[in-house]
Amino acid sequence: MLELLNLLQLLLYIPMLALLGQAVLHLLAGARRETNFFYQTLRLIARPFTYVVRRITPRQVADEHVPVVTFLLLVVLSFVVFAERGQLLCVELGLEGCPR
Repeated sequence: MLELLNLLQLLLYIPMLALLGQAVLHLLAGARRETNFFYQTLRLIARPFTYVVRRITPRQVADEHVPVVTFLLLVVLSFVVFAERGQLLCVELGLEGCPR
């Protein structure tokens, strides 16, 4: 189970870093970011996650806000997986005071 949570956390970190990289390139490249190869690559990596978030968010959420919502959702999910990993590891090691 711990290996599965490690894999899940890794799968959450990759699109989080891709979205963070997109934000940095958005600031650095400005309007020319659409022609930037690295921006397009990071966009391709994060696309499955932004697509899912676009489908579950209401139409009132603007398209330019979807990557921000996706990033925040991934942060929350990553924190949940991190907490579950910590709890599982605590129980597995048999430490005192572990919540069950």
